[in-house]
Formats: sequence, C-alpha cells, structure tokens
Amino acid sequence: MTITDEGVYNGMPARDLGEHGWERPWSGPNGGQCVETKRLADGRVAVRQSTDPAGPALIYAPEEIAAFVRGVKEGLADHLAAG
Repeated sequence: MTITDEGVYNGMPARDLGEHGWERPWSGPNGGQCVETKRLADGRVAVRQSTDPAGPALIYAPEEIAAFVRGVKEGLADHLAAG
C-alpha cells in the first residue's frame, strides 16, 4: 500500500502506513512492550506500540524527534523511568 504524505496524519491507524520499515529502537524488559518507529518518505517519523500495530500512529517532525532524543540523552526524561 502506498500512501501520500498528505494522507499521513497524527493518530491515523498505523496499519495504514504499511508493515514494512518499522523498527524497534526501544524495548521493554520482557521484550513484548516495544515502541516501534518508521521513517516516512517526507522525513517525519511515525511511532506505534508493537503490541497494537493496528492502533494509532503518532507522527512527529524530524526536529521533534531530534529534540526528544537530545532531551533523553541530557537526562530530562529520567523522571519517567520507574525506579
């Protein structure tokens, strides 16, 4: 299935983005709760929950993903980790 960049929107069913190209850069301790990402043709990044691959996809601009990763590396998200 090919989808145009104009047809991609935040909260759309992740299955509508196709099954190829999803990666698991982060994984939960039991291996079953993973966040999956997919780089879209226009550079945006889709994020979905691996246990619900047909569920909603969150769509982020490259700058948003870069800011998030930078913040994590700087420890700005440490309060989100259980511990």
